[in-house]
Amino acid sequence: MDPQKNNSTITKKSIFLIDDDQFLLDTYALKFSKAGYEVNHAVSGDEALKKLREGYSPAIMLIDNIMPGMTGLEFVANLRKDNLTSDATIIMLTNQNSPEDVEAARKLNADGYIVKAMAVPSEVLAEVEKIAIQHNLKKPHGL
Repeated sequence: MDPQKNNSTITKKSIFLIDDDQFLLDTYALKFSKAGYEVNHAVSGDEALKKLREGYSPAIMLIDNIMPGMTGLEFVANLRKDNLTSDATIIMLTNQNSPEDVEAARKLNADGYIVKAMAVPSEVLAEVEKIAIQHNLKKPHGL
């Protein structure tokens, strides 16, 4: 099946980057596309929600927490409330490292939490792939 023909299905190696920092979006888009991922991005939670409501369904979502309008945690809460991406691997990629932020992400069932300042892009890629594998192992089979 061609993922471009039906973007309401989850593409095996698709990643959705949500961050208001264009430099970081470009950096991670390049890193993930070179690793074989189909990359899509949004610069705000509102833009990301719009794409998801229009049928985009990525396998992995990397979400910054500090963005204008809506924080990443508020974005994830909206995802959960509206049941927009039940199968996607949800990973926070942020510089916010307070125990409260990590706990809030955990309560929203985020699959991972990566601190940007503590990892170079190749380490982020490796960690994202590790988290995605763990997430997929938890899924019920046969659906």
